[in-house]
Amino acid sequence: MKPAPFEYHRPTSLAQALDLVATLENPKILAGGQSLVAMMNFRFVQPDHLVDLARIGELSGIEEQGNVLRIGAMTRQRELEFSDLIARRLPLMHAALDHVGHRQTRNRGTIGGSLSHNDPSAELPLVALAFDASVELASRRGKRRISARDYLRGYLETALEADEILVAIEFPCWREGHGFGFHEFARRHGDFAIAGAAAMIELGAGAIVERLSITLNGVGATALRLDETEAAMIGHRLDSVLLRRAILAEVERLEPVDDVHATADYRRHLAKMLTMRAIADAAQAAGAPMARI
Repeated sequence: MKPAPFEYHRPTSLAQALDLVATLENPKILAGGQSLVAMMNFRFVQPDHLVDLARIGELSGIEEQGNVLRIGAMTRQRELEFSDLIARRLPLMHAALDHVGHRQTRNRGTIGGSLSHNDPSAELPLVALAFDASVELASRRGKRRISARDYLRGYLETALEADEILVAIEFPCWREGHGFGFHEFARRHGDFAIAGAAAMIELGAGAIVERLSITLNGVGATALRLDETEAAMIGHRLDSVLLRRAILAEVERLEPVDDVHATADYRRHLAKMLTMRAIADAAQAAGAPMARI
């Protein structure tokens, strides 16, 4: 299959790009194109205009701003994968990137493209939600910043308006020495995840849980946090029995999709197992080894 006819535009500044998406009829933004081009080839998406952001340098790069890492939306996944700064300040992202497609797709794919597409199995939306990241959106009307939780709305759906472009994502860094873990199950390495889980933990004296983030992908319309499990553990000593009870109770109430790749029950089972493994890894990395729960 080939895409339906369209006009191609390649602006060199954000202002030019914003003018195009505000004035053209039925435009579509091209970031890395790893999802969009395939959808166009199958004619699931048929834009009249394609606005390529590849030449807009101001949309790329990684910048450390105090305790926040600001990542331009057009930053290639490969750059993130090999960044020492990402590995040091956002180790969970560094671990997750190895599961994002294949080397060839990471060479072209961008962080903004992944967050704008918001596939429920994608790793980078999960990472953004895990860190309570915020996204910066721009239009000719101005700029606005919203949380990743509010931005990631549902299946292939975000808070982006028709005339907006995702400019950057800001990740608040966790303190040095926090623990993290990431586990994902796919039929083959590089395939879309059937389910995945990420965990981050900060511990105080006596292995008291001071901060906890547990995030899943592949088991809902978008990535999701296990808010109840987090709340149940914060302020308490890290305890495998309490954790297991909280995880099983919250995950059991999830309603995963049931499709040709996996049943809802199987996704729910994977969510439980992967979450337990991710937390066990996070606890060990934080200096409080615990039995696999």
